[in-house]
Amino acid sequence: MNDFQLQRLGTIMEPEVGNPQEIEGVLNPAAVRGPDGHLYLFPRLVAQGNFSRIGIARVTFNQAGDPCGVQRLGIALEPETDYERTSQGGGCEDPRVTFVEPLQRYVMSYAALSSLGPRIAFAISEDLFHWKRLGLASFAPYGSIDFVHVDNKDASLFPIAIPNHVGKMQMALLHRPLFPGSTPEEIVCQDCSRVVDLNHESIWISYCPMPDWPDEPVDRLTERSGGGSAIGIRIQQLGLFNSHYRLATPVAPWEILKIGGGPPPIMTRHGWMIIYHGVSEIPNSGTEEHKLCYSAGVMVLSRDHPHEILYRSAEPILKPELPQEKAGTVPNIVFPTGIDRRDDIGLPDRFDIYYGMADSRIGVARLDLPEFLPKASTGSPPS
Repeated sequence: MNDFQLQRLGTIMEPEVGNPQEIEGVLNPAAVRGPDGHLYLFPRLVAQGNFSRIGIARVTFNQAGDPCGVQRLGIALEPETDYERTSQGGGCEDPRVTFVEPLQRYVMSYAALSSLGPRIAFAISEDLFHWKRLGLASFAPYGSIDFVHVDNKDASLFPIAIPNHVGKMQMALLHRPLFPGSTPEEIVCQDCSRVVDLNHESIWISYCPMPDWPDEPVDRLTERSGGGSAIGIRIQQLGLFNSHYRLATPVAPWEILKIGGGPPPIMTRHGWMIIYHGVSEIPNSGTEEHKLCYSAGVMVLSRDHPHEILYRSAEPILKPELPQEKAGTVPNIVFPTGIDRRDDIGLPDRFDIYYGMADSRIGVARLDLPEFLPKASTGSPPS
């Protein structure tokens, strides 16, 4: 085998008939193994009016070891705080969950939808069933670039401390801020000879010091009372993401309108593997309206210097082809958000990728790691 290839395994979750919490779709799940070894999905559940909650479901497997369905277990998060609410509703959307080894806790990054637009928010858990909000991500500026007052989503954390671009070991976050003028709906209307804006159309890695939290259960970490002794220290947020590095920019035709994050980075024998999404225009759609296509590609980053891209797919490894991917709430979308390395069946080079199908259902596809990194690769433009 000399390339990254995906094999579809089928649709694993779709809206439950008669369930008002899922009437507008189930999509874009996080995927993570729990302390009990089971695989859990955290799908976005969309009720009427695009009101989104984050559910929790346990994946079931057939005798061959392939994922074949889910058991719904309830709600992990639903809009409650000001930064998750709008005058018409709000949303907790598109989660990614990482077990952060230095913290020995699960950290969920998700898009919190308020009247200001989507922003990156965090929550933590020890068991995947009880979550404590940490608030919105906080960013220091990068020169004239403001990461705070812009829409931002599709963020995920590395599972360990990694060296930043100057070699300091820190917590690292992948994200793609949606600066004004940088959405695919805006870019598709621009002249085809336009030059990609490197600062405003890239996936970034942002770094913050690894939190030094006390070794206490999450539910015992409480706020210090005024003037009194503290029985614990409240975990409020991860800290300030105060250094930044531009990782990747749209290059290939299939991703030229936008690239953005997918599942959290996962270590392989080739380096950090990142499945990401790219957006292009569907040519000759037969209408004056611009129609978009969301596909998926793969990058491999250096194990020791994760800001260095070792490989990047020149063509998508997954694109809308099935009827369930081409027709739905938003057509022509495959949107990977969850990944599961199949250590449970003794296959560490096999990965199951969980992805949204046309913003309506959830599919799963299998990726077997190639023996060698392919030679053909698409890199980012120079800084």
